[in-house]
Amino acid sequence: MTTDGGRPGFATHGIGSDHPMTWTLRRAEPGDVETIADLRASVMRPDLQRLGRFDEHRVRQRFRDSFAPDHTSVIETDGGFAGCVTFRPGQDAWWFEHFYLAQELQGRGLGTAVLRELLERADAEGVTVRLNVLQGSAAQRLYERHGFTVETEDPVDVFMVRQPRFSERATPRRRAARRPG
Repeated sequence: MTTDGGRPGFATHGIGSDHPMTWTLRRAEPGDVETIADLRASVMRPDLQRLGRFDEHRVRQRFRDSFAPDHTSVIETDGGFAGCVTFRPGQDAWWFEHFYLAQELQGRGLGTAVLRELLERADAEGVTVRLNVLQGSAAQRLYERHGFTVETEDPVDVFMVRQPRFSERATPRRRAARRPG
């Protein structure tokens, strides 16, 4: 991993020799909101339609209403927009939210690489990570492969949790209020 002079939220990563794609995370800016809202609508459309809950305006507005640039990273590949992820502190855990990848980049290892990086940060801090995913979403299998388990569910959402995996990098105390990255 290389960094950009210590600038928070920016790192360059390779996915591996069989996946030569490199990716970076950069802190989101207020001007990113519409690009991300459009990606959210595109990516979530099939699952929301399956659940009978897709509304073209509402899917974008819900993102606009919750957009937190200080906790959101834009994922870039080859200098272009590839997706985003929000990793924000909560009272008892970090919340992994708004993880969207452009459809043409899905299934190529990028989502796994980004998720792994963020979970390593959480493990180093010794904090629990929570998320929710739509019922029946293929993303649930990705999260389960990375140690998330179902905590509760309702007809629309599955709420998942992952306890920290301690390593030599892990700190002995929890710092849930500290922003990752």
